Amino acid sequence: MSDAPRQRTTFLGLLPLPERNAVADALRTETIGGLVLLAAAVVALIWANTPWSDVYEQIRDFHFGIPALGLDLSVGHWTADGLLAVFFLVAGIELKRELVVGELRTPATAALPVIAAICGMVVPAGVYLVTTFSGGGTAQGWAVPMATDIAFALAVLAVLSTHLPAALRAFLLTLAVVDDLGAILIIAIFFTSDLNFWALGGAFAGLGVFYALQRFRVRGWWWYVPLGIAIWALMYNGGVHATVAGVAMGLILRTTRDKGEDSTPAERTSHLLHPVSAGVAVPLFALFAAGVSVSAAALGEVFTRPEPLGVVLGLVVGKTVGIFAGTYLAARFTRARLNPDLEWADVFSLAVLAGIGFTVALLVGELAFTDPADAERIKAAVLVGSLMASGLAALLIKRRNAVYRRLYEEETRDDDADGIPDIYQRAGSAPGSARTER
Repeated sequence: MSDAPRQRTTFLGLLPLPERNAVADALRTETIGGLVLLAAAVVALIWANTPWSDVYEQIRDFHFGIPALGLDLSVGHWTADGLLAVFFLVAGIELKRELVVGELRTPATAALPVIAAICGMVVPAGVYLVTTFSGGGTAQGWAVPMATDIAFALAVLAVLSTHLPAALRAFLLTLAVVDDLGAILIIAIFFTSDLNFWALGGAFAGLGVFYALQRFRVRGWWWYVPLGIAIWALMYNGGVHATVAGVAMGLILRTTRDKGEDSTPAERTSHLLHPVSAGVAVPLFALFAAGVSVSAAALGEVFTRPEPLGVVLGLVVGKTVGIFAGTYLAARFTRARLNPDLEWADVFSLAVLAGIGFTVALLVGELAFTDPADAERIKAAVLVGSLMASGLAALLIKRRNAVYRRLYEEETRDDDADGIPDIYQRAGSAPGSARTER
């Protein structure tokens, strides 16, 4: 038997350069989209609380489409069922990338973010149920506070002008990716109604054709765009939320390059659709989902009725406790060593930031509460909870921003101007940056 000590992985150490570049590219678009999302949410709130609120409601509730195909939807539903399918398509591609070449590709690297994300979904749901049951409420909104809105969180970081190290940003991104997978599974399993098995069969047949086209390396948008629209329409008419079609197609797209190939279908699709998702689809959904009437009475109901209170506590308390406790316990169980340049307080700040659950939380709230008055209260609760999480995270992160700025500058310094940060060219790199240590 060998007496050599076991290797210990470094948690939140320096990312490998290719992964760091991939994360930076993804987060750059998400940050810009998050600022647009933030602006759209502010416009919606202001518009819905002016004398022109009836115009807002008329536009949101205006119906158009093709009734013969079962697609006569309101503007609000088109943004939720149609445009968000693009968002989930991009999320599916990102999940596939994480599973194939990212943090989730091996059990060792996947353990921490997956455990943290699962705890960050289970604990908020538990907080919601405890709050509602103790207050005599209902359980139907248990899934609302479970998801993290990465775009909104990054917008908060951009507004704060923070310099989070790449590892912290990558951890937040991975949490959100796993959250998105959990959200789409919940939507697919728990929010289906009046299943049409013929339509669902057609949707799955379309996904089979989609897979075959990828398998046989068929290229050309004229194959995939009509097929993707058909799959989406069949999934919608099948009684399963149409966003499931988006994530399914994202997971099918090939993420590994063939010999001589400059980019994969997943990379090309993500490059084309990521700006559309972040800059158009999600902000338009927010514009027609975040317009709630804000008054003293409405805000009072957020904290006096069990369901909206459960959402607020789930986002602010449940997310923080779940992600931090899950990360800490998983690190101890796997003997992972925290980057010496960081503290557990930094993980706690990130857990608080993950309590921003805007886009998916609003979507799940609309699905869970069919009564308009209840849905409006839940929307208000999501906004209040996300705002509280943003404020608390801002205080915690700004307190450590000097440390983050130093680490960020070390990561990006390129004195020889060769396009490769110097930290990747030094033997041994910086303290805490190694993936393993003896």
